[in-house]
Amino acid sequence: MAAWSHRAADAGLARRIAAALGVSEPLATVLSRTFADEAEAERHLRPQLAHVSDPFAVGGLREAAERLVLAAAKGERIAILGDYDVDGVSSTAMLVHFLRRLGAHPEYFVPRRLEEGYGLSMAALERVLAEAKPQLFVALDCGTNSKPEVDRLRTEGVDVIVVDHHVAKVTRVTCTLVNPRVNDAEDAPWQTLCTAGLVFKLVHGVLKVLRLAGDERGTSIAVKDYLDLAALGTIADLVPLRAENRILAAHGLKALGEARRQGVRALIAVSGMEPGGMLTSVDVSYRIGPRINASGRLADASLPLRLLLSDDPANCLRDAAQLDAINRERQEIDKKVTEEAMAQAKAMGDLAGYVVHGDWHPGVVGIAAGKICRALDRPVIVLGKEGESAKGSGRSVPGTNLVEALGACADLLKTYGGHPMAVGVSLNVTDVEAFRARFAAAVESQRLAGVVHADGRDIAIAHWIKPSEVTDQLLDDLDLLQPFGEGNSEPVFGFKGFVFDRPPTPFGEGNFRHQLPLSGGRRLNFVAWRMADRMPEPGKAIEMAVKLQWNRWQGRRIPQAEILDWRYAS
Repeated sequence: MAAWSHRAADAGLARRIAAALGVSEPLATVLSRTFADEAEAERHLRPQLAHVSDPFAVGGLREAAERLVLAAAKGERIAILGDYDVDGVSSTAMLVHFLRRLGAHPEYFVPRRLEEGYGLSMAALERVLAEAKPQLFVALDCGTNSKPEVDRLRTEGVDVIVVDHHVAKVTRVTCTLVNPRVNDAEDAPWQTLCTAGLVFKLVHGVLKVLRLAGDERGTSIAVKDYLDLAALGTIADLVPLRAENRILAAHGLKALGEARRQGVRALIAVSGMEPGGMLTSVDVSYRIGPRINASGRLADASLPLRLLLSDDPANCLRDAAQLDAINRERQEIDKKVTEEAMAQAKAMGDLAGYVVHGDWHPGVVGIAAGKICRALDRPVIVLGKEGESAKGSGRSVPGTNLVEALGACADLLKTYGGHPMAVGVSLNVTDVEAFRARFAAAVESQRLAGVVHADGRDIAIAHWIKPSEVTDQLLDDLDLLQPFGEGNSEPVFGFKGFVFDRPPTPFGEGNFRHQLPLSGGRRLNFVAWRMADRMPEPGKAIEMAVKLQWNRWQGRRIPQAEILDWRYAS
């Protein structure tokens, strides 16, 4: 059973938010915990595209935009290389599609994971130089730490633009760099954008350059056309869904649901959803995103790019079906790797952070790392084998910065990079044992330094709620908080004094459900996942920690409470 915590909210602020925003008091209480006043709360609850900042305020972006306009106007050979995860793929699709609308004919490339590694590697670069002979090269979601590769391009007379959000570890690359983590103030509203968000701003910047030059394309092309791809990368890349990320994710999810892009429509269909429906961040993270990722992990990551760039419905359905088949294969491999890696981690006992290593496919270790990280609530790095090297991915918990932790182990590593919540790493197999100890110590030192403020396994109760407060308006209000994700977690409510009038009903693999009456003859459905081995006794008062939402099914919506934990009332 998890520990529960509750901190009293500012009741006066909650009342003012409720009155100013016209929302229910439970939601206002949730908002009062995070935001200082009514204006801040409203900007979060009702994100406006008008609040996206001037693209030219982003360091390096105006220079990059002007160079792209020049390249398109002169008919230069342009090569774009984007990394093979969802952020890289959606960023590349966005920029390629946009440049084609400007009359350019960019060639696009994705690293071949097993042959070339990830990011802008020398092997991938040689292929680009041989096949495209570019005059302008653009690296997306990679390149910040690729100084030798960028230098090689410059010696070949190629101009270079890098759009990236990864932390810099080496001397600044000599090119046009758009990376807020390198160029901009820590409190800049665009500081936590992923590459898809930055490319969205770059598109906006190019349109602004054209508009200032009196070019009609600056007004005839709408930056909003790219919200769907911006949201895809933003949600899948686990960046905090606050400030500009929240604006892009909220409006972009609506655009994704409309599925005007044929490739998106096909992806939604093979993911078991209806185009035109309301999508959530969960749909992106667990349905659409994995199908895009699977190709880069096991096959050729140019397949999802071809899908997103195609206007042919039949070709899109064919490619989406192929991605779905690759994803099923990936799931089988992933299940085996996760089970073996989890067993290895558990055998190590209770550590601050885990490094596990096995003869596993390097393409699925990131998924395993994410699952083990969530299960153990600890930072986890899962390493597969590739010859004499160990290569893999890490995932973190809130409060632990993986890039900093790896920095403390840098002398043991061949390569590493990423952002605080997700990293890639490679090292010699002979150094894995030393890395395991050093990594755990680095994570522990962050915890002792007070970087980790709370045990993530605690359940923070946002508001102790009365049954009478569970209204249609509250559930509608909670929808306004979507999309949920990193930095914008779904609120947890506490119920006191509930008594189950009969035994809950087990269903599925270890789940249970129940119904309890609400006012006005309505009933609230309760569902508890993987808790059938611990069900409340009828007739005994209990307290519950729940998430409240509409359960939508076949055009109907029913109030539902997902039980995260329960305990007998003291």
